[in-house]
Formats: sequence, C-alpha cells, structure tokens
Amino acid sequence: MAYTVALNFEDGVTNFIECYPGEKVLDAAYRQQVNLPMDCSDGVCGTCKCRCGQGEYSLGDDYLEEALSGWEASQRQVLTCQMVPMSDCVIDVPLSSAQCKTGVRSYCTTLAAVRPLSDSATELCLRLAPGQELQFLPGQYVNIQVPGSTQVRAYSFSSLPGSGDLAFLIRNVPGGLMSGYLQHAWRPGDALSLTGPMGSFYLRPATRPLLFLAGGTGLAPFLSMLESLAQTGCDQPVNLIYGVTHDDDLVKLDALDAAAQRLPQFRYLTVVADDASSHARKGYVTRHFSPEMLNDGDVDVYLCGPPPMVDAVMRHFTQQGITPANFYYEKFAPSLKAAS
Repeated sequence: MAYTVALNFEDGVTNFIECYPGEKVLDAAYRQQVNLPMDCSDGVCGTCKCRCGQGEYSLGDDYLEEALSGWEASQRQVLTCQMVPMSDCVIDVPLSSAQCKTGVRSYCTTLAAVRPLSDSATELCLRLAPGQELQFLPGQYVNIQVPGSTQVRAYSFSSLPGSGDLAFLIRNVPGGLMSGYLQHAWRPGDALSLTGPMGSFYLRPATRPLLFLAGGTGLAPFLSMLESLAQTGCDQPVNLIYGVTHDDDLVKLDALDAAAQRLPQFRYLTVVADDASSHARKGYVTRHFSPEMLNDGDVDVYLCGPPPMVDAVMRHFTQQGITPANFYYEKFAPSLKAAS
C-alpha cells in the first residue's frame, strides 16, 4: 500500500505524491516530477532538509550529523533523501513550488447544485471530472474561476478530502462577481475550473483539546475538519464557537448536529452579534470562552473569519495573558464588487 505525502511549499501551494513502501521521499518526488532540493542524495550535504509536520517515518542511520543534527531530528527536521514514510505524512518544503519545478494543479468540475442557505450564504456543490482526484488537507482552499470571466475567487472546502463531490460555503456579496453568477447565471452542468489546493490553515494531529472559532462563512473549513475527525476518530475535546452578525446568518447547523452525533467529544455554541437578536448568546465570540475551552492554554486554537474578528481574538488573548499551545488562523475578506 502506498502512502500519501503532502508537500507544502513556501508559496502556499500543496502537491501530493505517493510513496511506495520502503521508498524514500526524494525518490518518490522525482518519480512524480517534483524536483525537491538535493545535491548529494546520500545524507551528506543537508540540501534536502525539510520538516515533517505530521506522520510517521524512518530516517535510518545513513546520514552525517553535519547534515542533520540530533537536535534537528528531534524537531522533526528530515532529509528527504533518507526519509522513508511509515504512514501518510505532511512535509513543509522551505522553497516555492516554482523552485521545485512544479506548481499549482488545475482541475475540471461541473456544477452539481447551488443551494441558497440564507440571505448571506450559498452552498456551491461541484463534481470532479471522471478519473480526476483532488487531494487536500482539511481546512485548505482552492481558487475557482468565475464562469464567463478570467477572474478567480478563493474558497475553503467544506467537504471531506478524497470525495469526487466538492462543497463550498460562499458569502453573498452585493455586486460580487461570483455572487452574481450564483444568483442569476448558473446552470446545472456548467464547467468550473479550480486550481489548488493551497493554504497553511489545515488540521494538524489532535494531541490536545481543540478550540475552533468560525465567523460567518468561515465555518466552511471546520465542516471539513469535523468530517475528517469523525472519520478518523478523536479522543480530545473539540469545541466550536460559531459567530455571525444576524440570526439568519446561522447556516449548516444540521451538519454541526450530525458531527456532534458522530464525535462524542464535540460541542458547539452559536453566537449572534446583533443587539436586536433574541439569540441565547449575543456579542462576539470572545465573550463566550470558558476556562474548560481554554484549558489553561494547553489548547490548539483554529480561527477562520473576517479580519476584524481575527484581530479581536488576538487582542483578547494578549489582554487576558492567554498563550495557546498553537494558534492557527486564516483571514478572509469579501471580494471586490464587479465592475459596472
């Protein structure tokens, strides 16, 4: 059985390669036309040094201390010319994809459905062309070309990796190019091209409690993450606080309820900022942190939302003296209005 290795490049591009049992990552990459950095290929020079963010592997003993020190190895630094995966892995490559003579990949899809969820959000469902497979890490995004234009928009997957059916939560932006297409011009079977996957915002192994913070359609990557956790299993507490502006902006609650059924450790809260709301929890997500969620700082925090929300959470952590073990975040902003 081959192992899947995700190569995350400095420019945000992710490529996936397959490693045969016993095959070294460098050899597998070259076999699949990805030119990872190398010089000696014998564990002597250290040119191929990368970091393995997750997964199990063996390095053997056939490399020099000068190429990879014991301390570097303890920090999961690896030499790809010596690294043999023993599971699926994620590797951070300290170069751009172009420097490795690879790049972002393109995919052809057809439009399967457009589902209005609220005045502020729409679900876009696409289907990959037969024979195509799009791999990504839960939380990553792709660029989707807006039909009838040369412009692209970036959207996070809300679906599970490995499926031929892809889903995205799209914020309805007045005058927005994609919003206009989804409201007035789409037809079943329309062709849409994607490029990706991309992004450093993705789910890491759950080794401590998780706190997910979603703002509006920033819920999308967490739906993918929750599906992945439900599929693989998770014995850590997982809390999600989902904040929106108005009551009607709350969407996909059925998906969150389904995740809670499959993940006994998962709990979620919804929060509405509108003062006129009759919702049980009002204000901003920072008002609804509990000591249990923060776990004295021994927590991995994932945050996806508009820039003001991200900045507010950062300020709150600083003011309260909270330093999470890990803090991953992604800001998104509405696209510019279409030219009139």
